[in-house]
Order: sequence, then structure tokens, then C-alpha cells
Amino acid sequence: MVILASSSPRRRELLAELGVAFEVIKPDVDETQQVGEPPIAYVRRLSQAKAHAVQARLAASQVVLAADTVVILAADTIGIDEAGEILGKPADAQEAFAMLTRLRSRTHLVVTAFTLLSDTLALTQHVVTRVTMRAYSDEEIAAYVASGDPFDKAGSYAIQHPVFAPVAHLEGSYNNVVGLPTEAVACALRCAGVLA
Repeated sequence: MVILASSSPRRRELLAELGVAFEVIKPDVDETQQVGEPPIAYVRRLSQAKAHAVQARLAASQVVLAADTVVILAADTIGIDEAGEILGKPADAQEAFAMLTRLRSRTHLVVTAFTLLSDTLALTQHVVTRVTMRAYSDEEIAAYVASGDPFDKAGSYAIQHPVFAPVAHLEGSYNNVVGLPTEAVACALRCAGVLA
């Protein structure tokens, strides 16, 4: 049994697809980015903090999996630089519209860090996917925002949304953009003896 330290429905679905039995315990951590903290260091720190916060609440030793995802709009689209800006979950419709407008026809990075803790393993990894958005119209953005879908998503979008379908191209893991890089997580779970 794995303890998933995340309340994300997308992470629950992806972990279930791996055939892993799990229980959800929502972590309670401060998700504020520290001053000067680079995006990848930030997301790695959050995944570790979430895993350790949940592990501390358990009476018995269990395998804990925590993850966090950020969308990074980099000044240099070839890679992540110090000027990379994290696009979090939008606070309101106006912010969602603005984020989607900024992302339109541009490439950005989706980084998910995950931490796996067990008696014998303490592992943190991150996976980077380069995502290029299509040239959707302002009317498409408005309809998508009105649907309410963007409000619990980093960067204000779901790659898997069947109507808006915002992505033109990606390089890397599709599931990473959904919220959990299942290929890398499965490998880590095999190392922990959870998957055969």
C-alpha cells in the first residue's frame, strides 16, 4: 500500500492506472516560493516537504509518494534560466485568461518533481516536458475559462481537455503534463519493491 500525499484527482487516476493500491493523505505545507528560489529547486523542495509532512503523520512505516507540478514560462525557451517565471493556479477568471494569452503559440516547460519515501529509499526526481501551445483564439480562451476548468491547474490549462485541446506539440512525457510522470514513478516504485 502506497500513501499518496496529494489531493489531485489527476494524480489519483494516473497512479491507479499503474495498478498501485494507495490511500490519499493530503499534506499540509506552506507552498510559498522562497525569495530567489529557482523553479526546479522550488518544485523539488515542495515534493520533499509534502512527503515528509505526510510521513510524520503515519504511525507505521509506509511508502509515501508526493508530487508537485509547475509551469515555467522561461525567458529563454531553449531551457530554464534564472528568469523563468512560474505560472501557478489562477486566482480568478481574469488571471486565467491572461495566463492562457501569454502561453498562446509559445513553448513553456512543465516540471513535476516527485518524492518517494520508504524504510529503504528516499528518492526525489523531476521530469521536464517542453510544451508548445497552439494559436487558439481569444474566444476559445473565454469559453474555456467560462467552463471553470482552469482554476485548479498550474498554467490555467489541462492538456487532456477534449474541447479546448490547447497543446500543439510536446517533447517528453504527456502524463507529466497531466500531473504525474508515470514512467519515472513506476521505475521508482519498482526500486521500492511496490511494483514488480
